[in-house]
Amino acid sequence: METTTTQTDKQAVKAFTDNHVKDTVEIQSKLPKVDRENRATVGDVRVEDPRMRCTDINVYYGDKHAINDLNLDVGKSEILSMIGPSGCGKSTFLRCLNRMNDTIDICRVTGTIEMDGQDINDHEIDVVPLRATVGMVFQKPNPFPKSIRENITFGPKIHGLATGKDDLEEVVVNSLKKAGLWEEVKDRLDQPGTGLSGGQQQRLCIARTIAVEPEIILMDEPCSALDPISTAAIEELMLELRESYSICIVSHSMQQAARVSDRTAYFHLGDLIEVGETEQIFHEPSHQLTEDYITGRFG
Repeated sequence: METTTTQTDKQAVKAFTDNHVKDTVEIQSKLPKVDRENRATVGDVRVEDPRMRCTDINVYYGDKHAINDLNLDVGKSEILSMIGPSGCGKSTFLRCLNRMNDTIDICRVTGTIEMDGQDINDHEIDVVPLRATVGMVFQKPNPFPKSIRENITFGPKIHGLATGKDDLEEVVVNSLKKAGLWEEVKDRLDQPGTGLSGGQQQRLCIARTIAVEPEIILMDEPCSALDPISTAAIEELMLELRESYSICIVSHSMQQAARVSDRTAYFHLGDLIEVGETEQIFHEPSHQLTEDYITGRFG
């Protein structure tokens, strides 16, 4: 059964890719493009009533200028995908959104990132509650070396969100249900989280993020280490979570970005080249660099 499903999934992805690239090239050939040498962002970087607003963001690693004057909004209840070749600044920018770059000694970030009327780059901001509000799911599943239950309760305990046994148990059940994992683990909550499969571990990490009541969830290539079946489960979960959270995802898979995101931002060599509705980006990109990447001319 698993083999059949995997083959079906691969066939569906191949059919999507073939049709997608064919349609894209056909549509693009009829439209004038912004020249490759023009590095100014194309598209509307702002949205109505944003959850987070980034203005004039620059990131430096020592003398290297990694992100150049970036402006971008994160909308409420949307999935924003960031695509582009390796080393273009996607993950660096993602880490700006909950100040994970603070952990890198040579990294310096300038500009403002507003959330709830506050600039999160202000030195007065406590990053601990910030990273609960803006949670992160990493590329490789990283459950704590604790039980499944303790993986979920750890965050709420240290943030004071739940203290009593009944409250914590409710958090465990609700978080695992939201992550689509409850039915698979409800009878082994006291077993190690590291004993789960790769896809289950990633959903456990998502449940752990949900448990501290975030408003935004950041995902840095969350499916890159997963098989097609687990990837499909994570993508379905993202679409469900979008109803309650804003999600920002970095992905090297253009097919994944096309399937799950509402808006897509294309990065190239530290510049935000183009941003827009996902369908427009993939079928009628306005910038020549975006077309080159979407059609596989480089990347």
